[in-house]
Amino acid sequence: MKSPFHVMIIPTLGCPSKCHYCWSSDESSPKMSIETVREIAAWLKDYRSDQVTITFHGGEPLLAGADFYREALPILSEELAHLEPTFALQSNLWLLTPELAKILAEYRIPIGSSIDGPEEITDMQRGTGYFAKTMRGYGIARENGLDVRFICTFTNQSVRRKEEIVDFFLTSGFPLKLHPALPSLRSDDPKEWALEPEEYGELLVYLLDTYLENLGKIEIMNINDLCKGVFVRHGTVCTFVDCMGSTLAFGPDGSIYPCYRFVGMPEYAMGNVYDRPAEEDLAQSDAWRLMHAFKDYVDGACKECSHTRYCRGGCPYNAIAPTAGEIQGVDPHCVAYKRILDEITERLNDEMFGSGDDEMGGFGSPFGRRAKPGIMAVLQTMAMK
Repeated sequence: MKSPFHVMIIPTLGCPSKCHYCWSSDESSPKMSIETVREIAAWLKDYRSDQVTITFHGGEPLLAGADFYREALPILSEELAHLEPTFALQSNLWLLTPELAKILAEYRIPIGSSIDGPEEITDMQRGTGYFAKTMRGYGIARENGLDVRFICTFTNQSVRRKEEIVDFFLTSGFPLKLHPALPSLRSDDPKEWALEPEEYGELLVYLLDTYLENLGKIEIMNINDLCKGVFVRHGTVCTFVDCMGSTLAFGPDGSIYPCYRFVGMPEYAMGNVYDRPAEEDLAQSDAWRLMHAFKDYVDGACKECSHTRYCRGGCPYNAIAPTAGEIQGVDPHCVAYKRILDEITERLNDEMFGSGDDEMGGFGSPFGRRAKPGIMAVLQTMAMK
């Protein structure tokens, strides 16, 4: 199955917030010029012929300002019209103004933002005042018809309050997408906030149970993706696919990277759009070779794992960035992925081939209906959207 073509444009790595566990912001980062946007569009024209999604990411992409988007969006839309581009943006929303919101709304750009639960928990992890500033921007976005969804980062501290966090998303009516806090490559204490894989796995199982208990009242996007991956036998988000070549990121100076997570790390740059490299040129870069070497490593190291087809060893960045580019293992969150994928597989098999009792029988059974929603109910809910 061919992975969707996804491009990330990083106008700057600068960010006005100072989240305690951040691993990607850089106050000294330059801002992308419109000329670089033109070069990106010109280079992308012939890279692939299938439909492309372009996400503006950072840092904080709104630091680029209203004039940047007023010029950049028409350039990308018109120059790449044959690729039918759609757009998205990831922002903390602090800098969203009515003017900017109107520009984004013209192109129907959905926004991903970040809150970590109730105000007290969010501000504890992301800095005093973060929650209020983000919710102020959220109000402007909604007033202008923009769709906003939130990512919630779970740390080794906030995971102890998972019930409060989920209740916040449930009562607020917000879909929940979670990220585990990663060890910071820029900290003297990399694991100060990092969520350990074992805790992450148990959190995912808790969220699965909570989702099933509240089906129709909340959407937990990670659970959707994991259930679908098990069912269709192929990963449906970038963490669980061979992303090399189907995902690209452009830094502020036009450098080309395998993914936005590597932007700002020169050793992972594969080329620069100003040089108009061919795909064959990118393939000669150390970063390209490393990403493919990771794929080959997964093929060998994970060949006995029943989840290999729809896990693919997890995220290459998680696996190779902390080890200075040496492939010493798969994504350290493998423990968590295996925990939740085992759980989903076992439940799905019970539903489809089990005895049909009140707890575990159901959709695949001739003996009766489930008393409680199960994995098939999640898949049916997704199919109706």
